[in-house]
Amino acid sequence: MDTSQPLFHFNEDALAYAGYYRHDEANPLHTHSFVEIAFVAGGHGVHQSRGGGQRLSVGDVILLRPGIWHGYDHCEQLTLYNCCFSSELLRRELAWTREDPMLGYLLWTGPYSANGHGMMTTHLDPATFEECRAHLAALTALRHTPVAQYRGDIVGRLALLLGILGRTVAAMPRLQPDPPKAVSPVIGHAMRLLETRLADRWTLTQLAEELHVAPGYLVRLFKSATGLPPMAYLARLRAEHAANLLLRSDESIAFIGRTVGWPDQNYFARRFRAHYGLTATTYRARFAASAGHIRH
Repeated sequence: MDTSQPLFHFNEDALAYAGYYRHDEANPLHTHSFVEIAFVAGGHGVHQSRGGGQRLSVGDVILLRPGIWHGYDHCEQLTLYNCCFSSELLRRELAWTREDPMLGYLLWTGPYSANGHGMMTTHLDPATFEECRAHLAALTALRHTPVAQYRGDIVGRLALLLGILGRTVAAMPRLQPDPPKAVSPVIGHAMRLLETRLADRWTLTQLAEELHVAPGYLVRLFKSATGLPPMAYLARLRAEHAANLLLRSDESIAFIGRTVGWPDQNYFARRFRAHYGLTATTYRARFAASAGHIRH
């Protein structure tokens, strides 16, 4: 992550980053092209997102998938310990987390659930927060080390941190009596198919045929794992990828729609707005100037 200027961004070879930031004034709405996890380490503030305002206190944690817009208001010495990691790392080194009951829910299915809209929040007790802080400090210390030599250390520390968060989220009362279960290999395969062939004109029948299962059975498996039927999950994937292209390219909105599998512009507009609460045009106009950046 480049900190030589007020806007921070991942360099091409970066994997993960952790660091402290203090907000004494409002932090404007912004978005980014990587996963961000914000740990509230001190002070108070209000987190603003599509879901409205959420009053923050020490121990709160906010996980945001790439493309989700947010900001902070009414900050009173609000201190955050931010952990950010690239989408590439999530798809490569952390790809195995898709099929892990806890981490799959934390990183892949929970934020995509019907009410998640790409975001998840939880709260850590003091002892658990201190455990996370130790791993965050280790990631911070690895910030200036050569990635080629310390890749294992970085990914390992991040995995330990995610493990703590996964256990915390799995124990949240709102998930009981149905906590995250082991994800069927069929669902992991389906997720990879949809992600790698995003522009295909998928139908439930076609996906089921490729997986050699009955459509009804696939829907039951998918909803059990993600809370969504397969085509709704695909819509979330397409919206996220479209948001990334809107931020990081100058391609027309029509071209981006075709690229993610929505060649009908009107349909693209409706689906994108359903996920982000903004039209693609408004999203780009508001956030593209800081593509892939976070203000802190």
